[in-house]
Amino acid sequence: MFFQHVYDKSLAQASYVIGCQAGGIAAVIDPKRDVDTYIEIAKANNMKITHILETHIHADFLSGSRELAALTGAKLYLSDEGDENWKYEFPHEKIKGGDVVKMGNLTFEVIHTPGHTPESVSFLLTDKPASQEPVMLFTGDFVFVGDVGRPDLLEQAAGIKGTQEIGAEQMFDSLTDFAKLGDFIQVWPGHGAGSACGKALGAVPSTTVGYEKIRNWALQLLNDKPAFTKELLADQPEPPKYFAMMKKLNKVDRKLLTEVPQVPQMSDADFLADHAAGIKVIDTRPWKAFADAHLAGTYNITHNNSFATFMGWYLTYEEDYILVAEAGEVEELMRKAMRIGLDNFKGYITPAQLVNLKDIELESYQPVGKEVVEEAIASGEKQIIDVRGAAEFKKGQIEGAENIHLGKLPDNLDKIATDKPVIIHCQSGARSAIAYSVLRAHGFTNIENYSGGFAEWSTLEHAKA
Repeated sequence: MFFQHVYDKSLAQASYVIGCQAGGIAAVIDPKRDVDTYIEIAKANNMKITHILETHIHADFLSGSRELAALTGAKLYLSDEGDENWKYEFPHEKIKGGDVVKMGNLTFEVIHTPGHTPESVSFLLTDKPASQEPVMLFTGDFVFVGDVGRPDLLEQAAGIKGTQEIGAEQMFDSLTDFAKLGDFIQVWPGHGAGSACGKALGAVPSTTVGYEKIRNWALQLLNDKPAFTKELLADQPEPPKYFAMMKKLNKVDRKLLTEVPQVPQMSDADFLADHAAGIKVIDTRPWKAFADAHLAGTYNITHNNSFATFMGWYLTYEEDYILVAEAGEVEELMRKAMRIGLDNFKGYITPAQLVNLKDIELESYQPVGKEVVEEAIASGEKQIIDVRGAAEFKKGQIEGAENIHLGKLPDNLDKIATDKPVIIHCQSGARSAIAYSVLRAHGFTNIENYSGGFAEWSTLEHAKA
C-alpha cells in the first residue's frame, strides 16, 4: 500500500493519496483545488488516480474533486446521506454508511458519521494483503486530534436555524460508535491546528482511536449528553464569511479551474486606472512595510498562512481584485486564493512599482504604544476596539475595550466612533494591522493601531500586580 499525507498550512487542511501498488492505482481523499499536487504524486509513483472520495460537503475550502476527476477520469464517490439539502448536484457515485468501495487490494468501508454535517462520512481502510483488520480511519471533520468537528456551522455560517443542537446530538451518537472501534486504528483527520472547523485541534497530523479515548475532551463526556452538548457549542471560533459560499459551491455544478491561473503584472497606468475605478487592492506585504508607505484605500492582508482566510472575510465572489506582491510570490498567492474560489484575479503590481508610482502620494502611519492606551483609559476620550475573537476576549481584555471581530468590521462600521480617536488592537499586532487598513479604506481617519496588543498588555498588567 502507498500512502501520502498532503497538508495545506494556509487552511490547516489535510488530504490523502492512498495507492494499491499491485494494481498501480490510487485514491485521493478530500483534495484541495490545485490538484496538480496529486497528479505529480501519482506520476512519481507510477500510479493512476481512479478513485476520489469526499468525507462531506466542505465549508472551509473549495474541493478539487471535480477538477481532479476532469483531469484523470477518476470516479467520484460522494455521500448520499442527509436530507435533500445535502445532496451533491452533479454526477457521482453515491455512497452510504455500510457501503464498501473497492480499489485493487484495498477497501474503504463507508461509515456514516453525522454531527459536523448531516451527510458526513468516514472511510475505514483495510489493506487486504497485510491484514483483514482495518488499519486507518479517514475522519474528515468528524474526529480531529484532541477535538471533534463543530456542529454549528450550518447555523452560524450557512444560516440554517435550529441545526446546531441537532448536530450536537448526532455528534454524540457518532462518537459513541467511534469509541467502539479498535484502539490500534490510526485516525487521519481533515484538519489540524489553526482550522476554524473546531476549537482545540492538535498540531500533530494523526492519532489513534485508543489515544483519542484517553485524551480527547469530547470522548470524556459520553456519559453526559447535556454536558457534552453545552461544551461542544461553547466558545467556537467565528466562522469566516466565505464558509457559506463554500457550502454552495461544493454542492452545485460550478465552473472548473483545472490549472493555477497565470496572473499578469500590470502597468502603472492600468493599475492606477483600476484603483481609481474602485477595484479592490490587496497589499500582501508585512504590516510594518505597509505602515511605512501604502496607497490610500488598500487592504493590508499579509502573505502568510492566514492569507486565504482573511481574503474570504473581505472579498465577495463577484468582484475583481488586484494584488501588491513580489513576482515570485504570486503563484503561491493564487493557489491560496483559488482554494477558496476567489478566482477574479485582475493582476498584480510589485512593491517596487508601488513605491515608485508617479504623481501619487503614499500614506504612512506609526503604531502607538501602551502609554497611549493607558492615557485613553484614564481620560475616557478614546474608543478602544479589540478585534480578536469572542472567546479570546472572554478570557481577558483591556479595561473598557469593546469587542468587534476583525472579519466583522465592515458589517459593524456604525459601532466605530467618528467623534473621537479610536485605538484598535488584537493579540500581537498582525490582525489589528489588517483592521487599521480596513477601517482606513472605509473612510475612517481617526484610527490608531496599538501593535503590542493584548499579549504586551497582559504582561505589563501582570508585572504591575
